[in-house]
Amino acid sequence: MIREVSRDGLPGLTVLFLWLVAAVGTVLLFISGVEAADRGASTAFLRIGGSMLLGLTELVMLFGFFVVAPNEAKVLQLFGDYVGTAKTTGLRFVNPFYSKKKISLRVRNFESSHLKVNDADGNPIEIGAVVVWRVVETAEAMFEVDNYENYVTVQSEAAVRNAATSYPYDSHEGEVSLRGSTAAVADHLKQEVQQRLLKAGVEVLEARISHLAYAPEIAAAMLQRQQAGAIIAAREKIVQGAVGMVEMALESLSHKGIVQLDEERKAAMVSNLLVVLCGEKAAQPIVNAGTIHQ
Repeated sequence: MIREVSRDGLPGLTVLFLWLVAAVGTVLLFISGVEAADRGASTAFLRIGGSMLLGLTELVMLFGFFVVAPNEAKVLQLFGDYVGTAKTTGLRFVNPFYSKKKISLRVRNFESSHLKVNDADGNPIEIGAVVVWRVVETAEAMFEVDNYENYVTVQSEAAVRNAATSYPYDSHEGEVSLRGSTAAVADHLKQEVQQRLLKAGVEVLEARISHLAYAPEIAAAMLQRQQAGAIIAAREKIVQGAVGMVEMALESLSHKGIVQLDEERKAAMVSNLLVVLCGEKAAQPIVNAGTIHQ
């Protein structure tokens, strides 16, 4: 495994100043060589040849200058061998024979397509996710995988598929579900994606579900199922409340001695109260103008 090595090179402005001084000296040397040639001096050839050699060297040195922008890195290679990564911003200077490949260190978003998978219960669903990531290990991103951006795309979608099959779409029993436990699912998805992208030198900052729905072929049936589950849950609440109110009414009547009821009358009263409290429509009262036993 190739690990990142810091190699920022020399400050570019300093080297550029020295290069300009050398360039001026080369020009002056060439001019003096031409003048010496006019005078027939024996050193004219050496001066002109030396100035041309220095000029060629200075021309090659120009390829050693490069600029590093904020949140950017340059991976340096010498004839295919990795020599280091420059991250210090500004104008820099390195060996002119180094090749320089730019890698962005900025935070990036990837939104997966709407994937069709089966949840933990086997129901076909559509799911999509947003992954926020950035490169933190430039050597691994450049050399450990073929194309780190494509690698992030493929592995993120694979992690979304795997996470979707680990949970049911919905649950009424309090267990973790894709729809009801977004924080837990997002944490699991982030860990899943991070584990897959470690070898590419990528850090996952956030991963969350951006789209979640039943597949079109079962959407109507699952909607009816959800509605039925909601109705059952509501009925259970209503029945529990009604039983509590009936119990409270019987205890209050008995405690205050307002009326004495035998078991048959208690059963009738319980039945009437449950009908009133649990019915979907308002009950129509019937006034008993006779005695309690009529």
